[in-house]
Formats: sequence, C-alpha cells, structure tokens
Amino acid sequence: MNIILVPLLTVFGLALELYWYVVVATIIFSWLLAFGVINTYHHAVRTIGDVLSRLTEPVLRPIRGVMPDFGTVDLSPVALWLIIIFLQMVNARLLAALHGV
Repeated sequence: MNIILVPLLTVFGLALELYWYVVVATIIFSWLLAFGVINTYHHAVRTIGDVLSRLTEPVLRPIRGVMPDFGTVDLSPVALWLIIIFLQMVNARLLAALHGV
C-alpha cells in the first residue's frame, strides 16, 4: 500500500506547489493589467492571461461565491492560498506518517 501512496502523495504535493505559483502569476498579471503596465492588445499577453484564467477561474469562482463581497478587492486568491497551504500541511503529515516519522 505504501508503495503506491508515497509517490502519489509526493506528486500531489508537487502539483499543489506548482498551482500555488500559478495563482501568484495570476495575481501579478491582474495587477499589471489593472495598473496599465501591460495590455491585452498584444497577442502574447492576451494568450498568457487566457491560460492563467483557464487554470485558476474554475477554482476561484466557487470561492468567490462563498466569500462576502468586498467591492473591488478580490480576496479569493488569498483564500485559495490558505486552502493550498492547508492541503500541503495535511499532505506532509500523511507522508511523514507513511515514512514512520
């Protein structure tokens, strides 16, 4: 059983870490767009924004539905960070338990 769970949990942890960076990139992209540093007229910028949106919106949309409205401030990425951190901690505990630590 451990021969399957340890690699599976390791890959899950790496996926969580990678997704955390995708959320950070989405936030930075939205700030750059809001402050006019970049615009979506450039094809590469529009493509990057589309990819980031497709990766994060399916997860952020339900969180936005649960969280109260703070006007123009979107705190759903912060909530997603907390969820990812929680899942990383649970994953680390499970891996430690499987390794007998």
